[in-house]
Amino acid sequence: MSKKSVIFICTGNSARSQLAEALFRHMAGEQFDVFSAGTAPEPVDPRVFEVLNSRHMSTEHLRSKDLASLSERHFDYAITLCDKARQSCVAQVKAAQILAWDFADPKAKAGTKAFDVVLNELSERIKYFLLFSQKYRAGPEQLGDALSFYKALADDTRLKTLLLIQQQQELCVCELTAALTETQPKISRHLAQLRKAAILQDRRHGQWVFYRLADNLPDWALTVLQLTAENNSDLIADNLSKLNQMGDRPQRAALCS
Repeated sequence: MSKKSVIFICTGNSARSQLAEALFRHMAGEQFDVFSAGTAPEPVDPRVFEVLNSRHMSTEHLRSKDLASLSERHFDYAITLCDKARQSCVAQVKAAQILAWDFADPKAKAGTKAFDVVLNELSERIKYFLLFSQKYRAGPEQLGDALSFYKALADDTRLKTLLLIQQQQELCVCELTAALTETQPKISRHLAQLRKAAILQDRRHGQWVFYRLADNLPDWALTVLQLTAENNSDLIADNLSKLNQMGDRPQRAALCS
């Protein structure tokens, strides 16, 4: 099977995208041709090499490149790592899928700690991406489901909604509104998107509509949510506290398995 191709894009191609290129090649170089580029390239920050070398990752191919120099190449995936690059790269890159990941620029802080943090965060995101990409290869009929699921995780409210529902088994709109401190219309809109993507299903009991993970959600999707919850328990800790403080929660214990 021929290799897929992926390019990481940020403004300067001097830190985040260089870390992503080296890490992705280290993790899946046998499956993907990996590139990086910038919309306004700058010299690679020396701390990139320092952090990668400390983890015994190759820096052989790392150099700053202008995205315009790759304008004739077609990629399977283009992944932007900052909002500015996302806005400007769409017209410059040819890719079957363009994904937006947003990471803080580590160059603004002294030392290498911020670079290590970004590298760790990239590692978790790439693990999920590789899990999805393996499903893509199973056949085109699964592509739409995987993409819908992946897009759901990209939104903060929807991701926390899924993690809360996974932890609680079932939740209604009012409970999610209290836990996430969002308006009812916004929560309902996100729930409708998750239900349309076949990630959630609902049931009505009296005046309440309860939402839970879809019974036919694939094992790989459940695994992604479980890994996310296990490795990011602090992500919804405050939301769970608010939920537990909520008064007059709907009674459903007898109705849930």
